[in-house]
Amino acid sequence: MSLHVVVIGAGIVGAATAIELLRDGHRVTILEPDAPGGPQAASFGNGAWLSPASVVPMSMPGLWKKVPGYLFDPLGPLTIRWSALPRLAPWLLRFIAAGATVPKVEATARALAALLGDAPARHQALAAEAGLSDLIEQRGLLYAYPDRAAFEAEALAWRLRRDNGIGWRELDGPALRDFEPTLDPRYGFGVLVEAGAHCVDPGAYVAGLVRHAERLGAVRVVALATGFDMSHGRLKAVRSGQGDIACDRAVIAAGIHSKPLAALAGDRVSLASERGYHVVVSDPEVSPRTPVMPSDGKMANTPTIGGLRASGQVELAGIHAAPNWKRADVLLKHLLTTYPALPRVVPEARLSRWMGHRPSTPDGLPVIGPASGCTDVLHAFGHGHVGLASGPITGRLVADLIGGAAPSRPLIPYRPDRFR
Repeated sequence: MSLHVVVIGAGIVGAATAIELLRDGHRVTILEPDAPGGPQAASFGNGAWLSPASVVPMSMPGLWKKVPGYLFDPLGPLTIRWSALPRLAPWLLRFIAAGATVPKVEATARALAALLGDAPARHQALAAEAGLSDLIEQRGLLYAYPDRAAFEAEALAWRLRRDNGIGWRELDGPALRDFEPTLDPRYGFGVLVEAGAHCVDPGAYVAGLVRHAERLGAVRVVALATGFDMSHGRLKAVRSGQGDIACDRAVIAAGIHSKPLAALAGDRVSLASERGYHVVVSDPEVSPRTPVMPSDGKMANTPTIGGLRASGQVELAGIHAAPNWKRADVLLKHLLTTYPALPRVVPEARLSRWMGHRPSTPDGLPVIGPASGCTDVLHAFGHGHVGLASGPITGRLVADLIGGAAPSRPLIPYRPDRFR
């Protein structure tokens, strides 16, 4: 049965969901106030990794011991602004609890692996269909360490990856230098996840997918979703700044802006912005063979069309707080020390900086499934650090739910009512 579905949000999840619904024969309206793939979008500025290995949750055993340091170090890899602490406290408590024990993080890793295991293949197929194959590259993803001991210090993280089917190739000393000669010599050990891929322009990729959805028949309405018209548990319309849009189903895929819409549909979701930053060096003097995550910086160094991008940092400060551009400068400092061929001082004309909002739940898992107050509304948001990678599978899962098909993944870990 063909239905009219309003997809709220034109990020990677919304774009992939729209395409899957159109493939299934549904009529689709995409509701988005901003330009798809623009700098306001989380995918625009992320690390661009499509990694099956991103199964390690942010919250791990012993994290609570580090919270005081996060409060007092404004430039650390994870920081919490004092002004936001009272409002963020409930989220933080859930966040710490989610990683309190090894069995908990093992369960989270399994749930993430279900979304990420075939992410590169799904993106390659989606890009080929949309005529965007040149934006997806599979050269592997490299984790660089000073030595084997530093790698072994992260034994739990790598065990979680291995237990979830992730293989890798170890590169020791000369083998690492032969594979990635651009790295600083202080890195003496590397782990290459050959199944990993990356996107060379995430913003253009998302914009291209939305255009593809429009070619397939989607109608894009430039407006902000403000609520729902529901009667007796059934959806009648999505309310927007351009008026009501009558429809049979709606998908909330609005990223960090999804929380109030979810509440209107009956679910109080714990969602916060893990603000991330990037810096891009245009026309870099170095051309890395593959994206790299150095262990001492914990950021994604990725070759993109715009230049060499360093992405990372987690800043808990709320949506409306002003950016702290010193955090982007921390990334730049790491980038310059990771690649000696870069100049010690890069002219400002060759630098661009960005800050965006990862829509993150405290347990590190997205929210996917029917709303508690109206099953005609479906949630598809909260993907945190894995939004770009897990967009295609999320779109397929939502389309299956709308079409009445059995989803290919168990959805219990992502259920919307788990925050009660």
